[in-house]
Amino acid sequence: MTVEITSRVVPLKWCGDRETGHLQMLDQRLLPGREVWLDMTSDRDVRRGIADMVIRGAPAIGIAAAYGFALGLRAFAYDPMVSLTSELDRLDEQLGSARPTAVNLRWALYRCRSRVEALEAQRAHLDEIVDALFDEAEAIWREDRDNNLALARHGLSLFEQPSRILTHCNTGGLATGGIGTALGVIRALDAASLLQHVWVDETRPYLQGARLTAWECAEDGLDATVITDSMAAHYMAQGLVDAVIVGTDRVARNGDVANKIGTYALAVLADHHEIPFYVASPISTLDPHTPSGAQIPIEERDPSEVTPDFPAAHPAFDVTPAGLVSAIITERGVHRPPLAESLPFPG
Repeated sequence: MTVEITSRVVPLKWCGDRETGHLQMLDQRLLPGREVWLDMTSDRDVRRGIADMVIRGAPAIGIAAAYGFALGLRAFAYDPMVSLTSELDRLDEQLGSARPTAVNLRWALYRCRSRVEALEAQRAHLDEIVDALFDEAEAIWREDRDNNLALARHGLSLFEQPSRILTHCNTGGLATGGIGTALGVIRALDAASLLQHVWVDETRPYLQGARLTAWECAEDGLDATVITDSMAAHYMAQGLVDAVIVGTDRVARNGDVANKIGTYALAVLADHHEIPFYVASPISTLDPHTPSGAQIPIEERDPSEVTPDFPAAHPAFDVTPAGLVSAIITERGVHRPPLAESLPFPG
């Protein structure tokens, strides 16, 4: 089925030319109350924007990091005391340490550094290298937008009748370079008149569902209801959920999936209620170098984001075992178990 899938939501903008321009980030910490765009003029600004959750979502983080890399090298001047290799190491460390779980961050930085090293071997001038880095950042953005559309259309093939979808965290335009991953599939269902309703988990403690996914659904006119995370089992038991669709920040080589905290519980509930549990993942999020979920680094965020009054824990992600995943949807198709064999891991 060919449908037109669109969204007017974007998380990033480039302002000006490459010589003097800068990146803008929509401050997602203030949504849905206010739409504020922050200027990011350096790699350090971009790093803070990623680490402080101005922008979040694995694909969007990768795009932002690529622009941060280009901005950082644009400001670099050859100096006998500071080699280009040292500067590349600094940018890798500076940007790569902003968020540890999302593999897209390191993937984008690897692409940028590889582009620089190839040009350096050809004795290219610094201005040529910087221009190529902006080309690379734009390519990463463009590829993600195209991949979102392809992924959404593959996800649409899983449904034949109007369905009620439960989703977790935020996986739409705010988290990507395009229409989104899991929310992109939901947008495809809506465009094909196959979306009956969206149940939006609030996604404690940062409320990416209640604040961001709900806002995106309202912006695009999707029929959606916010529920607390603890209500998911109730609606499943009532027969009001036909499928769960979530995104991911990293897929290990065996098919284990790291996603926002609370995803594992949803997978267990879906398995118990015999509801399909689908994961929408661009291929850039597949990590062939991590054998299983046990090796995925789990980001521990500030406990005050849970509660400022008492001791608290705040793991930002959990790992869903491959055995609980009905299928993983990528831009290359729908991949079913055994996931270690069916997924098109890069490299």
